[in-house]
Parts: sequence; C-alpha cells; structure tokens
Amino acid sequence: MDARNALASAAGLPPEELELDEHSVETLLDLARIAAHESGERTNAPLLSYLVGRAQGDAGLGELADAVRRSTS
Repeated sequence: MDARNALASAAGLPPEELELDEHSVETLLDLARIAAHESGERTNAPLLSYLVGRAQGDAGLGELADAVRRSTS
C-alpha cells in the first residue's frame, strides 16, 4: 500500500484509482508470465507491465491483455 500511495501522490491521483481488483491482479500476473516465458527473459515481465500501463488510455486491461495474447499465439 505504501508504494501505491506514493505513486498516487506523485501522479496527483487519489490512491483508490490505483487499487487492483483480484481479476486485474490475475490478468497482470498472466501477462508477466507470458512476457517471461515467451521470450525466455524474466526481465521482460516488468517491461510489458509498464507498457500495458502506458497503453491503458481508453482501452481496458482486458482488451490490452487480449492483444498481447494474440501476439504470442
């Protein structure tokens, strides 16, 4: 929670906007798994997570996750 609160403060957001529900946690962990295993490089997991966060404008996490999954099949 401390990291979430620090990020929210730095971004000028209420901390509640950075809360992750269980489904989002599972989706992000699955994307991290895909990034690490598809490339063979565990370091790609946080990089993909960052890119998903940057890309999440009007697109939902589910849409972005589907795009990543399609790109690896």
